[in-house]
Amino acid sequence: MEQFTTETLRYREQILNLLSKHRLLEDVVRKQDMQHHELVETLVRKQNLAQLQSLLRHLGDVEISEILTGLPQADQLLLWAQLDDVKKESVLRTLPIEVLLALGEQAIVGDYASIHAFELHEGRLRQFALHNREQLAQRRPVWIDLVAPSFEERLWAGALFGIELPDPEQLNDLESSARFYVEENGEIHLHSNFLLDRVDESRNVAVAFILYRDILFSVRSEELPVFRLQRMRTMTQAHYVTDARDVLLDLYAGDVEYSAGALEDVYRDLALVGKQVLSKQMSDEEAARTLVAIANEEDLNGRIRGNVLDTRRAVSFLMRSKLLEKNQLEDTQQILRDIESLDGHTTFLFGKINFLMDTTVGFININQNKVVKRLTVLSVVFMPLNVLAGIGGMSEFSMMTQGISWPLSYSLFTIGLVVVGYATFVLLRVMEKREYQQTVNGREFN
Repeated sequence: MEQFTTETLRYREQILNLLSKHRLLEDVVRKQDMQHHELVETLVRKQNLAQLQSLLRHLGDVEISEILTGLPQADQLLLWAQLDDVKKESVLRTLPIEVLLALGEQAIVGDYASIHAFELHEGRLRQFALHNREQLAQRRPVWIDLVAPSFEERLWAGALFGIELPDPEQLNDLESSARFYVEENGEIHLHSNFLLDRVDESRNVAVAFILYRDILFSVRSEELPVFRLQRMRTMTQAHYVTDARDVLLDLYAGDVEYSAGALEDVYRDLALVGKQVLSKQMSDEEAARTLVAIANEEDLNGRIRGNVLDTRRAVSFLMRSKLLEKNQLEDTQQILRDIESLDGHTTFLFGKINFLMDTTVGFININQNKVVKRLTVLSVVFMPLNVLAGIGGMSEFSMMTQGISWPLSYSLFTIGLVVVGYATFVLLRVMEKREYQQTVNGREFN
């Protein structure tokens, strides 16, 4: 352990000396009036940077983090630029917040495309361009929305405001009891599911909300229609929202509205399925397609029910937290009333889905009974024929037809089989018609 510490100190000393030498040589080269000034400066920089990269490869994440902590900002930026993206991601996990803030936008591998910041301007939300840390620090955002952010972006944005932003890919791993809570520093955490209804699939997407210092932070793995609707409304309607809590409540209200629209689609699709089920006789192939359609609608209805249940829990948590204004409490009551109405619709749809499912399965059973009935008729028709054929194959039949040529006797026997089979079939049809007539008469009598 002592040898490792000594070796680490040696590398640290070499890096510090190399940084000092790099600054000194750059100053000397710039001051010299020589013919190949730019060429010499480029060669010097490349040589020093190559040595820095070689030394950094021998150090671990913690050692690099400690070296960065003790350097001035210019040297921090220079040393940070010599790390590759993979190494940067691992070192970022050990950096103190002050170093991360000093690095600023250099700490982000890529661009700011996943970070959307909004501020209130004349009663409307306005998104402002985000190209560096200073732009975000100088504004007063009320909503910072992160869509599929990288680890660096989450760490950078969270460090700027003194919070830790969660990984959107791990939101589903949380227990239900740990989805709504308040930190000691006043952070309010809510992890909710938002419905994503598409033509080819429907699913719930986890979204993490953090309310802190009158700023709403939202983190999710993909874009959602509810968030697009919220941005459109708040950017076009004056005084639609007044603070971060209004933005959060409006997102939940939009989720309920979006779920109601999805329920209307379920109603429409089930009406088409019901018309198909009740209007004509279905084949087994049609019944199979109908069962698939009903199963998809049942899955969507279940997701909607689970989604509004999650929204109800989140809104109830906000009411219990006693952080909402009087007008915001009225908004939460309206959201809860809308959820209650949706509960009745989902219950009705579950009953309708079960009815259509039972009816479709009933048609399948009827088709199977028809097949069984045909096989039964065939077995009844051929039963006496099998008996006669057995008799015809016995030696006694030859004795009975002695004196008659065998072609004639077997021809007459075959004709007799056909007559008996046809007579049996006619008898079964007559019995079937009589049974059907008795059923009809019984219905008319009732």
